[in-house]
Amino acid sequence: MSNQETHLIEEHQTEQEANEVENGVHNFSSEEDWVKPEDPLILERLEWFKDQKLGIMMHWGPYSQLGLVESWALSDEDGDWSRDGIDWGVDSEELKRQYFDLNKTFNPVRLQPELWAELAAEGGFKYLIFTTKHHDGFCMWDTHTTDYRITGSETPFHTHKYADICKNVFDAFRDKGLAISAYFSKADWHTPYYWAKGMARGNETWRGPSYDPKQYPWLWEKFVQFTHKQMMELLTKYGRIDVLWLDAGWVRDGGRVPQDIRLGELVDRARRIQPWLLSADRTVGGPYENIVTPEQTIPDGPMSVPWESCITLGTSFSFRYEDKYKSLRQVVRILMEVVAKGGNLALNVGPQPDGRLPEGAIATIKELGAWMKTYGEAVYGTRICAPYFTDGFAFTSKEDNVYATRLYPSEQTPVAGSITIPYKGQVASVELIGSGESLPFERTEAGLNVELPLSERSGKAPVAHVFRLLK
Repeated sequence: MSNQETHLIEEHQTEQEANEVENGVHNFSSEEDWVKPEDPLILERLEWFKDQKLGIMMHWGPYSQLGLVESWALSDEDGDWSRDGIDWGVDSEELKRQYFDLNKTFNPVRLQPELWAELAAEGGFKYLIFTTKHHDGFCMWDTHTTDYRITGSETPFHTHKYADICKNVFDAFRDKGLAISAYFSKADWHTPYYWAKGMARGNETWRGPSYDPKQYPWLWEKFVQFTHKQMMELLTKYGRIDVLWLDAGWVRDGGRVPQDIRLGELVDRARRIQPWLLSADRTVGGPYENIVTPEQTIPDGPMSVPWESCITLGTSFSFRYEDKYKSLRQVVRILMEVVAKGGNLALNVGPQPDGRLPEGAIATIKELGAWMKTYGEAVYGTRICAPYFTDGFAFTSKEDNVYATRLYPSEQTPVAGSITIPYKGQVASVELIGSGESLPFERTEAGLNVELPLSERSGKAPVAHVFRLLK
């Protein structure tokens, strides 16, 4: 191997790439990177997507058995942060062997997809984002491209009636009226077409390939074909897919180590079969990043392009033992800030290794569903409305209505008898959703001064008061 090639591998990241993923958390593309599709059907589907507002995301695979972050501990370059929970005295190479062998013990016999779907519907979710394959390369569907799959002979679950997890989960969620977004990692750290032994890096791993695709085009082409076959299996044999949600933004045509998988060729072929398919090629920009995907964060201000924040209900995307889950109050505040800024919330829940959802997560999801039954009209199908998210208020609009959601940080927050809503547009009447009452109000320089009913002025502060402002 030439010195030039070795140098290229060692110095693989541009400044942009270095900032793209930090501690496993992806940055997100700017509005300027977004390219408006020309296809009228795709534009129509993007408006559909913006109506949904609330999706449930699930990171699940053999790694759930360890209660560690998914995949990232396999990357030596990312070991400084991803291996904090590895406390059983193994070195890097033994850790990788143990991790890749987790398929041999992954046996989620308590999985009941219909219960997941029922809970998601009860929680007010409109679509599912499910990890068909993370960076570690383990496939949660019955792929014909590798034995490293849920239906592989080494995986004890392969004889179970729900063995083809993607099929059974997708079918159950569709039966409850939820759309399907298929998460797929463009990187694959298990296949020798990506992490090939004996190449420039030796046993040292990083998130990219172990070789320079330009120096080994025949090997890279095998990876491209492998990736295309996997994605086309999902897009032809698993029913309607509404969004192809692509992770591993470093796999792209550009940077110090170009990794062109000819995504456009694949998406165009898939759309001949599923013409409604949206593509979320995250952090890449361009014509195949139809949806921008902030991770564990919310943009500072509103964005007019389609976007979706993926935020965990617990502390991590994958299951963690004894995890702590956000309260209803915390989730509603996140949801309303996201929606007021024009986005969707993908709330992530990591299933347990036995196939059940954690009790703490279930409790919050049920509470969220009850809240959404009363106040969902201020969320679903809405669009941005100035002043967006300000002074503890989240503003949304739909048809001739403006919704002002007053969020309370805690139960102990004082609830005043009158509330000033910082909205200066034309308003004919103000109604308090959930009470059925029209409220007296007057215009002031600061906005609308609204009198709350006596019943709302005592006791603990609610999660929120939601006002319907009729023009």
